[in-house]
Amino acid sequence: MSRDTTGSLDEAAREGLEALLLSMADDEFVIGFWDSEWTGIAPLLEEDIAMSSLATDELGHARALYGLLGDLTARDPDAIAYDRAPEAFRHARLLDHPRTDWAFSMARRWLYDTADAVRLEALAASTYRPLADLVTKIRREERYHLLHVDAWLRRLAGTPGEPRDRLSAALETLRPDATSVFSPLPNGSRLVEDGVIAGSMESLADRWLAEATSILTSLALPAPDPGADLAAGRTDHSPAFRWLWGEFTSVRRLDPAAAW
Repeated sequence: MSRDTTGSLDEAAREGLEALLLSMADDEFVIGFWDSEWTGIAPLLEEDIAMSSLATDELGHARALYGLLGDLTARDPDAIAYDRAPEAFRHARLLDHPRTDWAFSMARRWLYDTADAVRLEALAASTYRPLADLVTKIRREERYHLLHVDAWLRRLAGTPGEPRDRLSAALETLRPDATSVFSPLPNGSRLVEDGVIAGSMESLADRWLAEATSILTSLALPAPDPGADLAAGRTDHSPAFRWLWGEFTSVRRLDPAAAW
């Protein structure tokens, strides 16, 4: 049954949905800010524009997801985004790494975008209607993100020497954290039972691993670690993220009492 209001959710389902929305919003928020750092310094002028556009899309997705979470919890979406301490964020550990070089950013974005595509597909027919409607819009935009980054992955992989070497090294660094997008969530089994998401995070991780490994292996590139611990994927954030947190909260912290 489609659920258009939060009142139809029991406590367990509500807690699971809150965790899902927070993790997805934090993922989009953090990768959006990391990618925004390429504005003005990308290797090509066209990529300055492209990365600015991608970052803006991700931050817009985060804003919409924080909005759904705000509706569910009666909290201000801006406060959720900007007033939490670094340790309260629940983004995937894949996104904890610093921006580094272009090959690293493309490697991470490919891993994230392909994983996010699997997650979004599992939410496309969600029984929680507000989320299903938002996912329909997000998937239209994310399709172009994936086309963009897949072209870069293949371009770098097909260029011998430093471009391919840097890409391979980046994927090797990221492989232990690649599956963290699918870290289990509180009351995740209840979300599956209620049809909020079509499959457990573990099952989605297995599907993504098979698809991503097939593509990367065909390019003779390092594949994600299938033995990584999914349970530890959204806590204990890195110094790099704490630096980024300081950047994206700096204006808000200048006057916490201001009306935003």
